[in-house]
Amino acid sequence: MHYNVDKEMPLMAFLIEKTHKKKNDIKNLLKYKKIKVDGIIVTHVAYPLKIGQIVEINTDKNTLPFDILYEDKYIIVIDKPCGLLSEETNKEKNKTAYTIVKNYLKTKHENIYLVHRLDQYTSGILMFVKNKELYQLLTHNWNQNVKLRGYIAIVEGHLSQKQNTIINKLNEGKNQTVYISNIGKTAITHYKVMKENKHYSLLEIFLETGRKNQIRVHMSSINHPIIGDNKYHAKTNPIKRLGLHAHQFGFINPLTHKNMYFESQIPESFENLMKKG
Repeated sequence: MHYNVDKEMPLMAFLIEKTHKKKNDIKNLLKYKKIKVDGIIVTHVAYPLKIGQIVEINTDKNTLPFDILYEDKYIIVIDKPCGLLSEETNKEKNKTAYTIVKNYLKTKHENIYLVHRLDQYTSGILMFVKNKELYQLLTHNWNQNVKLRGYIAIVEGHLSQKQNTIINKLNEGKNQTVYISNIGKTAITHYKVMKENKHYSLLEIFLETGRKNQIRVHMSSINHPIIGDNKYHAKTNPIKRLGLHAHQFGFINPLTHKNMYFESQIPESFENLMKKG
């Protein structure tokens, strides 16, 4: 359902006038990200509407339990929530991003291929491929085609070096814990401190390599583990989740040669924590 804005007013007032819904019903639509203004999801009741804008209400009951950031005939990019597995494991086959998107694409008679992964408790941008040729090209030339992998992290304490690059080698032990080693694969992480409060630092991080648990191991190695990361020695868990979010991703589609760029909003829980003294 689409509505044209013909006078300036707050979003809540506009929706009540146009839909005749109750305030609580509209709050739920906003909460579950069913409202868009000019194609952008809006969740604030007081969002100021301007003349000429278009308000869209998503009434599809079969939508995915997370946002689709982008979709075309080659790829689908989602905003994966914290706690959801990227792919199937021996213990879990159904409650994964891969399975959920696979079932969604099955209704459209489209295929899905896994080329990209995030840790279970890392939220943010996750891309799947629909085209087998593109899957093969990306699988064999991932680092050549992927140009940007950006993350937002909250770590314990204050870093003495506000901007730096961590370079070493990582290996994986039998218990699936990753550690720094002389015989592992090279891992390169660039970080910059964006904000600090009394106890924590908000970092923007860019990966030059994509090793398993790379950011988590690297931040722990300089004695500033990511909050909520018990596996890599965090002492605090103030927002009851791992403080790591994939917020930027960019690659070149080798079939179309088109530069693709995607961005995910920083979780509200991250922002609220950093506002505290």
